Amino acid sequence: MVFVLAEVVLGKRRSLGNTGETISAIALGTWGIRNENDALTTLVKGVELGLSTIDTAEMYGSGRAEELVGRVVKHVGRDLVFLITKMLPDRLKSRYDVLKHGKAALRRLGVNEVDLYLIHWPNPTLSIQEQVKNFESLIDEGLTRYIGVSNFDESELVEAINSTKKADIVLNQVHYSVLRKEIEEALLPTALKHHVTIQAYTPLERGEVLKHPKLVEISSRINKPVVQIALNYVIREPYLAAVVKTENVKHLEEIAQTLEWSLTPELIEVLRKL
Repeated sequence: MVFVLAEVVLGKRRSLGNTGETISAIALGTWGIRNENDALTTLVKGVELGLSTIDTAEMYGSGRAEELVGRVVKHVGRDLVFLITKMLPDRLKSRYDVLKHGKAALRRLGVNEVDLYLIHWPNPTLSIQEQVKNFESLIDEGLTRYIGVSNFDESELVEAINSTKKADIVLNQVHYSVLRKEIEEALLPTALKHHVTIQAYTPLERGEVLKHPKLVEISSRINKPVVQIALNYVIREPYLAAVVKTENVKHLEEIAQTLEWSLTPELIEVLRKL
């Protein structure tokens, strides 16, 4: 047991950029919901367990996921949830379009503002500078407290950071897992340098981590579930967080228990080499 306890436990929260605020190290995802009743129960339970960040997007279920999250917020109370949603890139062509679709998302969510609004992925027909300029109107009109991006590579992230006038880019949500580490080469170091939080989506690779022989071996050796090992790898630093989607309360409870322990530096190095 001594082997799996970290020398310095990061705790259950992670830094949100340079805002001075924190978000739950593991956020609750809403992509690909199959049963809304099960999802509602699980999301509410997740907030009760301290996974207070909920991630959604207008694209998810063509707005139905945002509506579902609105029901969760109504159930648990707005103050208990850090809300993240994402805007489709074709909305970024003008401030008018950004505000129009931002207000529509807030109506679906049933709130006056979200905590963090992300550009879902870069619009290849517009410069990053223009996209960010238009997106910042959400800050101007009080529709969000913070802005960020998703699926931006290193150069796109740097350009976005340099394009802001009134608000910082506080987070970049990207595909990252113990089995998919491409971002560690350039994007991750750059993000950490600029104090931009990296939030990993698909950190369990849709169950693929459960089949990896080395992860299974480590799980047996340290007596911790593979799911928790994989998640702890991607949230191992103060500016690293994750999004996990489940509609199963038992699975959720296993996920939440990830935050009760941390990887040792030695085990992190083993996993880094996978």
